[in-house]
Amino acid sequence: MAGVFVNPFTDVGFKIIFGQPASKELLITLLNELLAGEHVIEDLSLLDKEDHGENIRHKGIIFDIYCLTSSGEYIIVEMQCKSHVYFLDRTLYYVCRGISRQIGKSLVDTPKPKIFIEELRREDDQLVHEEAEEYAKRQLNELSGSQTSQLLQASKPLKTLKPPYGNEYKLHTVYGIFLMDFKEDGLPPKFRTDTIIADRETGKQVSPHFRQIYLQFPYFKKALTDCKSLYDKLMYTLKHMETWDRMPAALKEQVFAHLEQLASLANLSEEDQIAYDKALDSYLVERAREVTVRQEGIAEGLVKGRQEGRKEGIIEERIRNARNLKALGVSSEIISQSTGLSMEEVDKL
Repeated sequence: MAGVFVNPFTDVGFKIIFGQPASKELLITLLNELLAGEHVIEDLSLLDKEDHGENIRHKGIIFDIYCLTSSGEYIIVEMQCKSHVYFLDRTLYYVCRGISRQIGKSLVDTPKPKIFIEELRREDDQLVHEEAEEYAKRQLNELSGSQTSQLLQASKPLKTLKPPYGNEYKLHTVYGIFLMDFKEDGLPPKFRTDTIIADRETGKQVSPHFRQIYLQFPYFKKALTDCKSLYDKLMYTLKHMETWDRMPAALKEQVFAHLEQLASLANLSEEDQIAYDKALDSYLVERAREVTVRQEGIAEGLVKGRQEGRKEGIIEERIRNARNLKALGVSSEIISQSTGLSMEEVDKL
């Protein structure tokens, strides 16, 4: 049954709810609930969702949502409505792209340029390498006059400006969050699966910078009355809202009023309405195809079952006849010819 809200399991519907500037507070709330106990997001900025390959051979990516938190974490959020081969490999590629694109960026490419100051402690107190001085000059030139002045006032007498060796490999955490409207065979049969890089034997986390969260919505079975936390209520809403004609009275938190406003079909612009209608048509066609395949599979199984049942019935009938003939003293050879059973099968009766 269609309702008055967009279907969040369509690409366009999900982006309407969470991927526009007006959605920022709602997106922060969703992410904080997903990362509760691990990280608190105070602010974030939406980034360009299109990641072009580094060369013609590299596959580009268009993320559903790609954002940067105020503390430097990158978050990829993907809504996937159907399964496909190598889906888990795809999610791995997405997070790895978010990591690899950080390497090699110069300091001036980051939102808040930093200068890495290393004070050499030499007994002879001599000036240091020309290469380090040139590096420092280039970085200072990229800062405004006030920034340079503040930096120099706050620092100790400068003997050298040089980035620490290996600094170019410093990483910020990348989260890949995948909301799935299907069951993935490669994941445990449960709603939420969290993956980290950890030691196989001890389970101790090796690096905090690689995180994946998978949400398989077919496994979310809670009724609204069982949803006590905001996290559960948000998950319940995402799963069911497309069928609602109004927001349930039990969802009293302010976040749901905001969600209701953003997701209402009546509030869509003409452009968004056209895009959403196309996305919804594709979604419904795909769902109908899946139902057809499932029904055909069930029908095929029933036919095969009946055929196997009939075959088993025929064999059982032959065995009964063979036993009766054997009880009457008929030879095994004649019984075999009469029933179609082999001589060995007759002798075992």
